[in-house]
Amino acid sequence: MSAQTATAIDPEVKAYVDRRIAELQAQLPDNRVTLVVFSGELDRQLASLVIATGAAAMGMEVSIFYTFWGLSALKKEVHLSGKGLKEKMFALMTPSRLEKLPVSKLNFGGVGRVMLTSMMKDKEITSIGELFAMAREMGVNMIACTMSMDVMGITKDELLDGVELGGVATFLGDASRSRTALFI
Repeated sequence: MSAQTATAIDPEVKAYVDRRIAELQAQLPDNRVTLVVFSGELDRQLASLVIATGAAAMGMEVSIFYTFWGLSALKKEVHLSGKGLKEKMFALMTPSRLEKLPVSKLNFGGVGRVMLTSMMKDKEITSIGELFAMAREMGVNMIACTMSMDVMGITKDELLDGVELGGVATFLGDASRSRTALFI
């Protein structure tokens, strides 16, 4: 057969190939990023929000799954009434809101946090509170791990408005459809 001879493709073969292409395309990840934020430290929370807002600015769908110490970023207030002794201890020993998070290194009883936030302000770098608000405005989906909330005695009333609740299945569902999944 010469190069000039047109070959007809069997319609059944073409249908099969088209179907397989569609099946394979359906398995491709979505244009999304999923983050697990385990850390309750300011610098790591900053990194997660920079990544989240950057991805959202690129048109990606973004989910942040906050678990254990990371939940401190989602707190608006702390309630002690109705909690057991261990839950009260956790509430008193963990940061009460985003602006109170310690830094991961050289915290020195909170001095490290003050220094870092001051240096960021001096260099006109967006604060963590502003980044958090920006992420929410950009549609970043923020999910609080219900199992971690239960273990640590954190109630939905203590969380910022608009935060979703979800378990590991929520995270895995998002992560399995994501091009990128990160643990911070």
